[in-house]
Amino acid sequence: MKSEFTAVIEPAEEGGYWAMCPEVPGANGQGETVEEAKESLKGAVELILEDRREDMLRGLSDDAIRDTILVA
Repeated sequence: MKSEFTAVIEPAEEGGYWAMCPEVPGANGQGETVEEAKESLKGAVELILEDRREDMLRGLSDDAIRDTILVA
């Protein structure tokens, strides 16, 4: 499944760049270049979304049907 998110990237006062994703609270990244900041942010978004998915599935019984659905 592919999703698109907004990346807000700004120069950091100490040098390099910082990035944040408004759609995923807590997702932040940083890097010496814009590309490094984007990759760092991408990793943060992936970790947060995976953690949210695990939280959602936690506690389901073993006989519950776990499947992925696509929403347009």
